[in-house]
Amino acid sequence: MKILFLVFHGFQAYNGISKKIRYQIDAMKACGADVRTCYYEVQPDGHRQWLVDDEVIADLGTGLVAKLKKRIDFSPILNYVKKEGIDIIYIRSFHNANPFTVKLVQGIRNLGKKILFEIPTYPYDKEYATPKEKFQIVTDRLFRKQFCKYVDRIVTFSNDETIFGCPTIRISNGIDFNSIPLRPLPTIRKENEIHLIAVAEIHFWHGFDRLIHGLGKYYQSNPTLPVYLHLVGDFFGAREKEDILTPIQTYGLEKHVICYGNQSGEALNNIFNQCDFAIGSLARHRSGITHIKTLKNREYAARGFGFIYSETDDDFEQMPYILKVPANETSIDIKQLISFYQRLTLSPEEIRNSIQHLSWKDQMKKVLTAIP
Repeated sequence: MKILFLVFHGFQAYNGISKKIRYQIDAMKACGADVRTCYYEVQPDGHRQWLVDDEVIADLGTGLVAKLKKRIDFSPILNYVKKEGIDIIYIRSFHNANPFTVKLVQGIRNLGKKILFEIPTYPYDKEYATPKEKFQIVTDRLFRKQFCKYVDRIVTFSNDETIFGCPTIRISNGIDFNSIPLRPLPTIRKENEIHLIAVAEIHFWHGFDRLIHGLGKYYQSNPTLPVYLHLVGDFFGAREKEDILTPIQTYGLEKHVICYGNQSGEALNNIFNQCDFAIGSLARHRSGITHIKTLKNREYAARGFGFIYSETDDDFEQMPYILKVPANETSIDIKQLISFYQRLTLSPEEIRNSIQHLSWKDQMKKVLTAIP
């Protein structure tokens, strides 16, 4: 079985999406598939290229013409599928349905190939919040149903049985246990201070501002137990930066909220190893989502952390190391969080063992066996 895993962007070492895609590809290979990765990159010299693994299949050149070709000419991908005898094309949604991507999937279907289309988050329209962002999604909204007419199955992490009229394969986000280290037992005791960690490319739907406001109110009550937040990741935009940095300054939390920016590898592991409890998404309701199975929740559990979130994640709802808070705009009750953490008795290893069934190999095996 030859699979072409198609993404419409490049890869970055610190980026969670990039790591997830690599894990999925490795998992497919572990299931016995011959998987090639097709992606788009801008080289240091400005050349825009389509690549499959390390092979350049199209050099689009530089400048405005190259930018235009990237958006309207997908013939190099179609030619590769034909030349290499690819059986299945696994496309990761970039919210870019348009006449040219429709032509691509139509061409793939005409070759008699199977098409799987992964939509990582659904619904996603409310993720586009500003007027500029709302304009950016207009074309996708116009053409996505037509795009999906040529798709055999949509891979989703939601509970939806159909999306845009296409039947789904419902899986969970998975874990590559070999790549995520188990944290050591905390060196800082529960009675002395608590260190929280939140890792994300920070979007408004993460709701970390709810936590910042909660910390501000907590410190206004003159507490005796210090609580620190280690915030890892860049801000997606000006809105997120304003929502986080302004209340930090307003409440005087500069010593209690440490912002690191993007981190990866050992630097990220070292930050995790300082911490006691993790922060998941606290405002998915802002983007119209109630049920989701986020990668971050699984990464926290794989490292052995208890964590807090506000959505519904069917894999964790009954886990004793989960603190569930309401999906609303209230600030997080830090005293409640402390009380929950101090009652938590599970070891990091016990938490990790609770999700052994969520390996990427198991999840991608579900996908490959469900192909019609």
